[in-house]
Amino acid sequence: MKLKIQQKLDQLNRWRMQKISNRNFLVILAFAVGIIGGLAAALLKGLTHFIASKLQNDIEWHFKYSFYLVLPLLGILFSVLYVRKFLRGRKFEHGITPIIYAISRKSSRIEVHNVYSQIVTSAITVGFGGSCGLEAPIAYSGSAIGSNTGRFFGLQYKEITMLLACGAAAGISGAFNSPIAGMIFAIEILLPEFSIPAFIPLLISAALAAVVSRLLYSEPLFHTATTEWEVEALFFYMFLAVIVGLYTVYFAKISNVVKEWFVKVRNPYNRVWFSGIALGVMIFIFPALYGEGYITIQQILDGQFDSIVKNSLFSDYKNMAWVVVCYTVLTLFAKSFAALFTLNGGGNGGVFGPSLVMGGLIGFAFAYGMNQTGVVMLNVPNFVMAGMAGALAGIMHAPLTGMFLIAEITGGYTLMVPLMLVTSISYLINRSMLTHSIYTKVLAESGDLLSYEDKDRTVLSMMKLRYVLETNFVVLRPQETPNDRKSDIIHSKRNIFPIVDEKGILLGIIYSERLFAILLGEEDGADKTFDKLVQKPNDIIRDKENMEVVMSKMNRDDVWILPVVDEQHKYLGFISKSSVFNKYRALLVRQGHYLE
Repeated sequence: MKLKIQQKLDQLNRWRMQKISNRNFLVILAFAVGIIGGLAAALLKGLTHFIASKLQNDIEWHFKYSFYLVLPLLGILFSVLYVRKFLRGRKFEHGITPIIYAISRKSSRIEVHNVYSQIVTSAITVGFGGSCGLEAPIAYSGSAIGSNTGRFFGLQYKEITMLLACGAAAGISGAFNSPIAGMIFAIEILLPEFSIPAFIPLLISAALAAVVSRLLYSEPLFHTATTEWEVEALFFYMFLAVIVGLYTVYFAKISNVVKEWFVKVRNPYNRVWFSGIALGVMIFIFPALYGEGYITIQQILDGQFDSIVKNSLFSDYKNMAWVVVCYTVLTLFAKSFAALFTLNGGGNGGVFGPSLVMGGLIGFAFAYGMNQTGVVMLNVPNFVMAGMAGALAGIMHAPLTGMFLIAEITGGYTLMVPLMLVTSISYLINRSMLTHSIYTKVLAESGDLLSYEDKDRTVLSMMKLRYVLETNFVVLRPQETPNDRKSDIIHSKRNIFPIVDEKGILLGIIYSERLFAILLGEEDGADKTFDKLVQKPNDIIRDKENMEVVMSKMNRDDVWILPVVDEQHKYLGFISKSSVFNKYRALLVRQGHYLE
């Protein structure tokens, strides 16, 4: 049955290639990906809010503290159980980093289970109070939709990558009802090098996803009436941008620290208990940490400046302005730990949403605090929105996404100039201190990041050592002599011979020039064993090393070929500059067609 289906699919693809060009077919598939991505976004938002409302409705706020201590832990636990019991060993990752890695190293292939697994686990995590966002999971789910759609129709790398980006754009567009931000997100984060035709499929997918999501789940993320910004306030917007930029640097650094903490906890269920209990305690003290945190931001935008303290243990002090400011700052720092504990403890979500919330809290604390001095009166909602855009720009290294996202979700472009200033300054501060964003740092350190700023390094990073490994060499044993292997040596087409013992361990090498000199009597040693004649290679290549390291070793010692061994020093083959250059040319051709 499976063979017949595959045959029918092949026939359909052959007919399609004859009748429809790849470019036009890509546009058709972009329609499909946009619609499915919009459905996925609506499903995720609806499911998450359904779970949250069922757990919270008809419960007086002062009784919720006891539930806050338990619910986040249960959400993380159920998410971990789903992954371990239902996925049964299949790899499950969260965040934007795996999407970028799939483009760089996996030919844009994402496992199909991510279409639904991302939705289920993130809805459980956030619905039960996990302090993270839904945007990264829906972008991952949309990317899986696009990737598997392209693979289903047998498309090539460039088309699959474009559909993957269309899916991610559709996910972000559907989640925020912001098609422009969805499209720019795909370009800034996933497709840093693109051509004008790339806009068309992205526009189609993002627009359709926004339409479908709005039809099925019409509740906007934020609703606010923006007011005109004042020229006199520009200095304060720039001051806010500096604060936000520095905070994004802090968040990136603390995320690495928290990740290292959790790496030391080997048992996944111990991570659940640790993160769940810690999260419950933090939410008990700072109720605004429950879930995404957008409700608190919306209340602030509505002018309810005491809302962050109102439903907390410190509600009796809600009328004291400086208590509100200080409590907001504490909530801000608690949010960074709450989000990271949720994600590293086993919950599924992303830092996209927390970035907005943290930026909003910074903007509120800054503007509201400045107003209490009596020196100036700032428009608090405007600074909240500017802070949201700045945090997103700094943490993600995506200033355009931050700027257009806030402009779209606030219903206009009244604040465009302040948004441009805050996002650009925040981004520049973060970029000056941290070369890579929170999404790309790990990939850059492992050599798996595509960087279009350095073409040579980019192409090398796309190579996999196993594809350039050469194995057609005559292997010599340490107890053999040149006379014993005379025939093999003479007829070998290679000018280098590995000497390997019975356990497969590489002892060294010997060149054909020396062997011929020995066999012709120009040098003594015809009856000497190879363990006496062995030469130490200039260097060796480990099978886990990336190609940039390989070329560095070759250039440093000015050699054309080096042996490759595994972690136990067992011989695997050789790698030569010729094979690397051939693969390099092939990848350049593939890149030349990329996103044409």
